[in-house]
Amino acid sequence: METILFTLLSFFLGALPFSVWVGKFLLGKDIREYGDKNPGATNVLRAGGYPAFIVALMLDITKGALPVGLAYFIFGIQDFRIVPIALAAPLGHAISPFLEWRGGKSIAAAFGVWIGLTLWEIPVIAIVALVIFSLLIRPSGWALMFALGSMLIAILTWQQDPVLLVVLLVHILLLIWNHLEDLQKRPSLRVGGSS
Repeated sequence: METILFTLLSFFLGALPFSVWVGKFLLGKDIREYGDKNPGATNVLRAGGYPAFIVALMLDITKGALPVGLAYFIFGIQDFRIVPIALAAPLGHAISPFLEWRGGKSIAAAFGVWIGLTLWEIPVIAIVALVIFSLLIRPSGWALMFALGSMLIAILTWQQDPVLLVVLLVHILLLIWNHLEDLQKRPSLRVGGSS
């Protein structure tokens, strides 16, 4: 029963379109009219700059971290029952009922899940890898895939936890689905920093 309740909570929190609301209430803008048209924190940055972006990003990360961290550390759900809870927040972000079953790319919500699961270990690897690969590789979907590969290597060699491995694999599948447009393009090295 706990697993079902936490999965529902995780999906509900993940579905909350914080970036859209930050754009609307702080900026007076519809962020879905900017950039790639997605309801995510990156378009808050495009629409209104860093202060609003940081607010949106922290909210999107928290909605992934909070339910998973509660389930994992407080309620002790540390076996395979954590998998649907860990998938629910980024899935809710991707197919939000608040946005007519549309949503964003789920990167921040998935990142939050890893904070909820491992506190700092895997998130540090994830952010460092994502920054490095984003500077080196385009399009951004491929940079994300290489960062996920770095997380996979870390889990296989450092954590060696089959539960975390399964969570990562379901996240990889969701993020591939959310980045299909980018992944249909051939990856290339960035030359001169332009994309």
